[in-house]
Amino acid sequence: MAKEARKLKPAKNWRLLLWVAVTGLVFGLIGFGAIAEDLLRASRNGLHWQKASGDIVFVTIDDRSLQEAGRWPWPRRNFGKITDRLSAAGAKRILFDLTMSGPTNPVDDGEFAKALERSGRVYLAVRSRFRPDGTMELEAPPHAPFAAHAKVGNISAEYNYQNAVWQLPYAVNASGRRIPTFATIMAGGRGDTGSTFMVDYSIDPKSVPTVSATDLLNGRADPATLKGKDVIVGWDSEALGDRYFIPNTGKMPGAYIQILGAETLKSGTPVYLGWVPLFVLVFGICAWTLWRRSPRDQAVLLIGTGVALLFGPAFAEAHLLFLDITPGLFVLLTIGAVVIRRHYWQRGLVHPISSLPNLSALRANRDGGKQAIVTARILNYEEIVATLPSDSERQLIDQIAARLTLGSSRRTLYQGEAGMFAWFEDPSEPFGNHLDALHALFRNPARIGGLSIDLSVAFGVEIGSGRSLSSRLASAFVAADEAAHDGLKWKYHNPETLQDASWKLSMLSQLDEAIDRGEVWVAFQPKLELATRRIIGAEALARWTHPEKGPIAATEFVAAAEAHNRIGKLTDYVLAKAVAAGAQLNKQGGDFDIAVNLSARLLSDRGFTLRLSALLARHGLAAKHLTLELTETAALAGNGDELDMIARLRDLGVRISIDDYGTGQSTLDYLKKIPASEIKIDQSFVKGIVDNRSDRLMVQSTIGLAHSLGRKVVAEGVEQRDVLDLLIEMQCDVAQGFVVGRPMSIDSLNRRLAADRKRSAA
Repeated sequence: MAKEARKLKPAKNWRLLLWVAVTGLVFGLIGFGAIAEDLLRASRNGLHWQKASGDIVFVTIDDRSLQEAGRWPWPRRNFGKITDRLSAAGAKRILFDLTMSGPTNPVDDGEFAKALERSGRVYLAVRSRFRPDGTMELEAPPHAPFAAHAKVGNISAEYNYQNAVWQLPYAVNASGRRIPTFATIMAGGRGDTGSTFMVDYSIDPKSVPTVSATDLLNGRADPATLKGKDVIVGWDSEALGDRYFIPNTGKMPGAYIQILGAETLKSGTPVYLGWVPLFVLVFGICAWTLWRRSPRDQAVLLIGTGVALLFGPAFAEAHLLFLDITPGLFVLLTIGAVVIRRHYWQRGLVHPISSLPNLSALRANRDGGKQAIVTARILNYEEIVATLPSDSERQLIDQIAARLTLGSSRRTLYQGEAGMFAWFEDPSEPFGNHLDALHALFRNPARIGGLSIDLSVAFGVEIGSGRSLSSRLASAFVAADEAAHDGLKWKYHNPETLQDASWKLSMLSQLDEAIDRGEVWVAFQPKLELATRRIIGAEALARWTHPEKGPIAATEFVAAAEAHNRIGKLTDYVLAKAVAAGAQLNKQGGDFDIAVNLSARLLSDRGFTLRLSALLARHGLAAKHLTLELTETAALAGNGDELDMIARLRDLGVRISIDDYGTGQSTLDYLKKIPASEIKIDQSFVKGIVDNRSDRLMVQSTIGLAHSLGRKVVAEGVEQRDVLDLLIEMQCDVAQGFVVGRPMSIDSLNRRLAADRKRSAA
């Protein structure tokens, strides 16, 4: 199978190449990759970022100019002054990136016309547009007195979805005359009318020299910065608009497009080759790659081509040779994806040691849905492999496979990791005798390298259920695990197991929602002070009433939440309810303590103490009336940080209780180290103190030890009167259990306390 997977059939390759060629041509012809092309070209510009020549100066009508010279539009005499100032400074050419169509104030227009005549080196902007017949005409040409003394230049350009201009025309033929663009004029060059060139946006527009128009009008501009330079006058104010997207820079005045176009032409003649050359080249390399048998050769060719395709054009563009890469990139990515898929298909469906098809191959079997799945788990596989030489695992697998396929040589055996095997069977066949026989084969030890090795195996069966092969395979392995756990040779998959598993998987997410919906509530189990026979506190316990399943055992959902690190929300909820209840009960008179279980996972939550102190302050409950119960195992297993957290809680004034005492490995050193104010003896010892001498001695010694350390003792699980009497005799401090009171609602607890107060008063 592995050899067949490595062979690439020529017919498939030709079909693939034909499909890629057709789709790639369509991709290029419709310009589907235009957006990506622009982004890639802009990114490449950063590889050859350069400064402007400095031969072009931008006179900006900026916000400061508008403030000092008056509101827009300016009288045209201002432009006359600008023209005179620039001419006097020795500007080479003066280009107004502003349309001057139509008359305004005759005096102002006259002054501007005279300035144009005096200068003789001014170009005025015109725009062009297409007529319905396809010819081009000028749009809003300059006012006739101006046109008599100035030349014109085109500033029209096609912009894309970003409001960016990537190509500029050299010149346009409009209204029967050739009109060069400002870029062509400033570059001092010529180009074919109607043809375009790529603008090189690797030129930093911020490096173009600028002069504020107000400085020029008020004589503050240095003439030396203008002498012998081409000067373009235009807007640079958000209020006036005319802003375009400049790649790599952002929104800037439209004049920069003409400036950067001129800087491009000053560097040479741009050549645009389009997308076809690289498309053909990449297609040829990819076709050659498909016929290479070595995966390494294929990887080198594809990766090398990709690197060259992404970065190579940057060097060409640095010499004004522009190419589009996205159609070629489309071809490369498509062929590359197919090669990778084939490579990983051949590797991903074969076990690397045995060359047997793996479990992924089983899941990909289209005919598997009609068949039963049988799984075998070698229970001691990992232990065996750990003792074998590194080159002996293949021998072990061969012997296992030989036994599993005995009598069925045509059976396809699939191998997973850690001694997992599976195969398909006809669901109508009887499985019992067959699997019993296979199990018997494994009673004989395997012999590897002179060693005799016992193999332990269990089988699982999934007949078929319409679920995915992945789910069915998992169910079959669960059945094998259950068979091993129950001491059976094999076992069918039980659908009820799946339902239980589904409930367990969804339980935690349902728990979070149940808290928000109010399905989770807090019960309070009273605590009896044995010396005074008074109820002096209660433990807050989480309870969940599911709308469909009814009451959910706290041992089930609390343990699951803690095991999966989802205990935080539940603890915060119980704490909030408990603190509120404690504050309410203490306001009614007397001292009443509330105890809440604290998960060891929260000992690493640095924000817990802040939340707790804020909660106590909000409800007005003194910290001394709150006891946090930590399981003995959690408290004793705590590292330095967790012990510090316990100390901070104690410093806050909260009492700490070691819960389930006696179930861990307690030492006097630990008890001295943990700042607990009480010890809570686990109910497994308390329940047996009447009949079991060992339990009675353990409880008695714990009470004596705790009292010697200045700590109270709480006995939990007190369910019988004689146990309570014996605890009183042992001088235990507090008792908790059914004989004192079952967990109850806060209203029931209030009534219980009120009744106790009445009896005391009587």
